Formats: sequence, C-alpha cells, structure tokens
Amino acid sequence: MAEPQREWFEKDFYKVLGVAENASDKDITRAYRKLARELHPDKNPGDTAAEERFKEVSAAYDVVGDEEKRKRYDEARRLGPMAGGFNVGFDDLSDLLGGFFGRGGGGNPPGFRSAQQRSQRGDDLEADLALDFEDAVNGIETTIHLNGGEGPRDIKARIPAGVTTGKKIRLKGRGSPGRLGGPPGDLFIKVTVRDHHLFGRAGNDLTLDVPITFAEATLGADISVPTLDAGPVKMRIPPGTSSGKTFRLRGKGGSGDLLVTAVVAVPEALSEEQKAAVEAFAAASDVSPRTHLGV
Repeated sequence: MAEPQREWFEKDFYKVLGVAENASDKDITRAYRKLARELHPDKNPGDTAAEERFKEVSAAYDVVGDEEKRKRYDEARRLGPMAGGFNVGFDDLSDLLGGFFGRGGGGNPPGFRSAQQRSQRGDDLEADLALDFEDAVNGIETTIHLNGGEGPRDIKARIPAGVTTGKKIRLKGRGSPGRLGGPPGDLFIKVTVRDHHLFGRAGNDLTLDVPITFAEATLGADISVPTLDAGPVKMRIPPGTSSGKTFRLRGKGGSGDLLVTAVVAVPEALSEEQKAAVEAFAAASDVSPRTHLGV
C-alpha cells in the first residue's frame, strides 16, 4: 500500500491544522490560511523547518479541506483499529477499504493516491498594474499586492522600460504555492499605462506636437521644446516648414528618440495691424498652392 494511505492513519490532520475533529469547513479553511501565511517560503527564506511544516499543513488541508476526502479520511480512521494495526494485516486493510469504497480486489481506494499523483503545481495568478507614463517609459521596481487563497502578500517586481498597455509580464514561480512539493504557479502582471498630457508613444520613441507660428514656419526659427526627463532642448525649424512635418531628436525620447511634429497655429482673431500685414502678404503672393490640382 502506498505511503499516502499510511499517512491517513498515522497522522492526525486535524491536529496538524490545530482544529477539532468536528470543526466546520470555515474553521478549517481559516486555520489553514493562517498557517499558510505564517509558514509560506516567501516569508521564511532558507528555513527548511518552516518549509516542511508548510508542506505538512498543505497535505493536511488537501484532505480535510475537501468534503469528500474528509468523509473518507474520517471513515478510514474509524476503521483503522479493525485491522489490528499496521504491523499485521495491512494488506487486508487495503482490501477492506477497497471493498468499503466499492472497489474490489485491492488497489488504491478512491482518494488514496501516490505522492507523485497528489503533487500538484500551484495555480497561476494575474494582477493588474496601472503605471504612470514616465514609469512605463523608464521602467520601475514596484510592489504588487496580492489577496489570494494563501492570504495577503506583497511581491516585488521589476517592470522593464518601454512597457505598453496590455503587456503581460510573467514572474515565474510567484503564483500560488504547489501542493505536496509541487512547483508554484506563475504570476502574470497585466499593465495599463496612464496617458501623458504632452507626450505620446510610437514604439520605443516618444511623440510630441509643437505649435509654431506662421512666421516661424515661413522664415524659420530656433525654438525650445520639452523632453520627458532632460528638461527643454533647442531645435531648429527650417524656413518653409509645413504644418505636420516631423523632426527627430535623437536620444531625447527616454529609451528612444523624440519625434517632434510642427503644427502651424492659425490665430482665431487678428488685430487691425496683423490683418493688414496678412492682406499685404496675400496681395504679394502670386503663386497658388493648389496649382497641382488643376483648378
């Protein structure tokens, strides 16, 4: 008979969890979660005793925390003395339990599985993380707060530079712990990046719309533009710049470049002097920008 079968008779899982045999399901779950929080390997790095105790608690809860397994466990413990102990008649006990659970001719009764079969990988977990624009561009080390079946815990995570909304970051082994020595699951962090009031993104580059005047677009000018981290920088608007033309400032966009798009600002109202100047300019212009349209 496999070792996990023997454990059902040799170990008092209620005692392991510190609850009475008639404890309610809620009390058993509460006791398990409290012990799991205290003994979790993340809180006791390098403590082999705590790790073994954590496995023992998980094994106990795997049985008495499941309604059907608990019924079988209680009945198996009640039938234990009928077999005359483990030194004699142990195979007969296996047959007895096989018959009790409706399985003839030996073998493991339902609920009795080998240690390898009962070892289970922990569940994968998912957490949402909202990042400020600057932190997403530059990367950040942050703390993820989890509230799972093992109780609340904090996970430190390094978010790489350049993440975008919808990106999932995998933290291997930081999900739910495995049962009975099984490996832990993974933690997947789903990122949402908050918008910036000035900058946008195009791949690894940052984008920025910069208004310029008609005179600056026509005659050219040196203007000052903001950057995300390095403060304002100077750039040259060449004469004859049309609205929508984009300039690349290399190395000024976080981990990439800054793409500056010039947008010619048309005034909504003109003074009499400005209006006269524009009319004079129009009168002096004898070439239509629409000649290529054939109209």
